[in-house]
Amino acid sequence: MSPNTAQRWLRRFHPRPDAPVQLVCLPHAGGSASFYFPFSQALSGSAEVLGVQYPGRQERHNEPGLTDLHALADRITEAVAEEADDRPLALFGHSMGAMLAFEVAGRLEDSGTPVAALFASGRRAPSRHRPPENVHAFTDEQLVAALAALDGTDTELLNDPDILRMILPAIRSDFQAVETYHYRPRPPLRCPVVALMGDRDPRVDLDEAGAWADHTAHSFDLRVFSGGHFYLSDHQTAVVDLVRQHLIASGPLGAG
Repeated sequence: MSPNTAQRWLRRFHPRPDAPVQLVCLPHAGGSASFYFPFSQALSGSAEVLGVQYPGRQERHNEPGLTDLHALADRITEAVAEEADDRPLALFGHSMGAMLAFEVAGRLEDSGTPVAALFASGRRAPSRHRPPENVHAFTDEQLVAALAALDGTDTELLNDPDILRMILPAIRSDFQAVETYHYRPRPPLRCPVVALMGDRDPRVDLDEAGAWADHTAHSFDLRVFSGGHFYLSDHQTAVVDLVRQHLIASGPLGAG
């Protein structure tokens, strides 16, 4: 992968080459790197945030989306490895991004790149399966209704036909990648894992979130916030503080 290709996948909203840790943030299905702009801003004194930009959205809207989550994880791992330096590297993913963060963490560890921590938000553990809803096969109207029910997409966007024509293909690709994902059993990760969820999230329950403990040989923590699938939009300060505290505890931020 060329550096130019790697740059297409990662966004630095607040470049901090002097920050003690890099935090790679992976968005939800249909999401873009800009979802993590507030996180990047809030953490800029502690970490350099790299937001992952999937194909098929924003400035990459002319690129076809990837419908295989493992293929997507392969490409993201290459981009992250290209941009990684000698600083500790942590991963934060929400919903689909949590599954991708897990897969990327495993690939990095397998290749000899240590991971400082994995933060898995709004998603059941990889080994926990639910029958797929096949949302990617919904009609446009059904897909829009499903997105509205999760409260993660601006209603103005969902009511704009021109914007919908532009974003729905990428959203379908993402949902197909999630719904056709098959967990490939592997040894537990060697990094700490922190699972986060909303107490009214229809996509993950307490038992499914707690099962992330089975995927690490290190420490595990589970935090529950009030709210639904996009609880973190209402608890940004608390989530940022939690991330910072865990990075301090695991070493990357040291005493800072």
